[in-house]
Amino acid sequence: MSEAQTQAKAKNTRTLIGKVVSDKRAKTITVLVERRTKHELYGKIVGKSSKYHAHDEKGEFKMGDVVEIAESRPISKTKSWVVTRLVQKAEIV
Repeated sequence: MSEAQTQAKAKNTRTLIGKVVSDKRAKTITVLVERRTKHELYGKIVGKSSKYHAHDEKGEFKMGDVVEIAESRPISKTKSWVVTRLVQKAEIV
């Protein structure tokens, strides 16, 4: 595969941005993704959230960081997302 084909394939993957809520497991973080959608029947804007397990090979992301995750092949039973970049570092309180 050429470099252009590899980049085109990477662009077709789903990406999400969320906050790291757990980093207790080795090479895995839990990312909370919040989205606002319109209720189908009533039309009110409601907040929905989902948690995703993402692969973090080096263990560099900590709780509170905002990260971008991309869909990938299944890595384990619950893990099919990979962390691609750090959007915002967590504030030190």
